[in-house]
Amino acid sequence: QVLLVESGGDLVQAGGSLTLSCTSSGIGFRFYTMDWYRQAPGKQRELVATITSGGRATYVDSVKGRFTISRANAKNTLYLQMDSLTPEDTAVYYCRAARPDLAGSSVYWGQGTQVTVSS
Repeated sequence: QVLLVESGGDLVQAGGSLTLSCTSSGIGFRFYTMDWYRQAPGKQRELVATITSGGRATYVDSVKGRFTISRANAKNTLYLQMDSLTPEDTAVYYCRAARPDLAGSSVYWGQGTQVTVSS
């Protein structure tokens, strides 16, 4: 059974920081491209950051310079360090695991963790 479990969401004041974690089981974590997505109330889910199996990271423009995605393959864990948070970052944050190098492979999602930023 594949499990992705996010943690670390919280209520924080604007300007504050949070670190999200996504712990996986049941997959060969080190082979997977890992993403953080978020979904704010009434909005579509959006891709926030991606890290490839080789460690290359990319970000949506709105979080560049504030968020850092990283992975610890030995711990099967994905992280998202979020600094200088704004109310616009309020959303449920989800991690996703995928193998874009394998056609037809499954994609896995976690259940999400709530981040609320107060002004």
